[in-house]
Amino acid sequence: MKMMMMAAAGNESPNKSTEDKTSSRRQNEVNKKLKYISLAILVIQNASLILSIRYVRTLPGDRFFTTSAVVMAEVLKVSTCLVIIVIQKRGNVKTFVWLLYDSIFIQYSDTLKLAVPSLIYTLQNNLQYVAISNLPAATFQVTYQLKILTTALFSVLMLRKSLSKIQWISLVLLFAGVAIVQVDQESGKQKEALTGINQNYFKGLVSVIVSCLSSGFAGVYFEKILKGSSASVWMRNIQLGIFGTLLGLLGMWWNDGAAIADKGFLFGYTPLVWVVIFNQAFGGLLVAVVVKYADNILKGFATSFSIIVSTITSVYLFGFHVDLIFTLGAGLVIGAVYMYSLPKPNTSTSSTSTSSPSHSNGRDSELDAFLPNPKAPGKKKGN
Repeated sequence: MKMMMMAAAGNESPNKSTEDKTSSRRQNEVNKKLKYISLAILVIQNASLILSIRYVRTLPGDRFFTTSAVVMAEVLKVSTCLVIIVIQKRGNVKTFVWLLYDSIFIQYSDTLKLAVPSLIYTLQNNLQYVAISNLPAATFQVTYQLKILTTALFSVLMLRKSLSKIQWISLVLLFAGVAIVQVDQESGKQKEALTGINQNYFKGLVSVIVSCLSSGFAGVYFEKILKGSSASVWMRNIQLGIFGTLLGLLGMWWNDGAAIADKGFLFGYTPLVWVVIFNQAFGGLLVAVVVKYADNILKGFATSFSIIVSTITSVYLFGFHVDLIFTLGAGLVIGAVYMYSLPKPNTSTSSTSTSSPSHSNGRDSELDAFLPNPKAPGKKKGN
């Protein structure tokens, strides 16, 4: 009897091992597919937002108020996050209302901490419209990568983070690449100005530089004040969105108040404008979900590839001229972005966030309610 039981146990062990290997292989295949899907979504979101804004801002006819578009995007983002939390609470309105009351009012100190980054993000969103309205899409895409440099510097100064030699070299190459592109565009900006209506290259350049500075500071400040916070990524976006909506309304009243009172909040809104607003509102939230499956190298590659996509599309869509100098500068930026995303040797990869909190908190445990578990044996989790 004992011999028969031992034989049965011996047969079960290989079967269990085979099942584990099969399950692990299937999980790895799923993870690989999700990684490629994540790459595609990151590239599409990075490139499409810039290209679509540039397109609608250069079309003839009535122009929509960008300040109202920023407010509308915030309202849609908050509404979406509210719906997601309701779904997570299985439609229990009482639990949902109590969670909002507790997170926003009872823990008011945490909510107030988000006023500063929300102000900066609102400013950044408005500046992006100004920059893209005055710069070619490819030029903006390349120059906007300076946010990596500003984020890295603020991380070193405010969070005492250390960068590897490769990362420092990549930052130098990044700055050099952007400088080369600007020299090239400066020499040809008169030609660009002739093809555009009410376009000011210097105004666009200042806007994108200030946007990069604000993006770097806001991202690092957000990381610093929310260390140890238990709030979900959706609740954080609601808290940010509340301030963002109020500050956006204030900016809209200050800049376009009289014109909006005369022409209306939705003046100039076309189906394409709504596409831009929905992309801006939902793009960041979508990336927050997708980033769960994307490691640092993949995100760096996605950013680099989106620059290429924006440049090629700009040639056909806007008649953008690509010469040898621009190619050299853009090539340096693409290489620098990829180099910066490489993990540090002999250390755990330390990610520096260069995006909004929607991106930086993409691995929040709350996402597990919507996504399968990406962990699998042999898969290294990106940071």
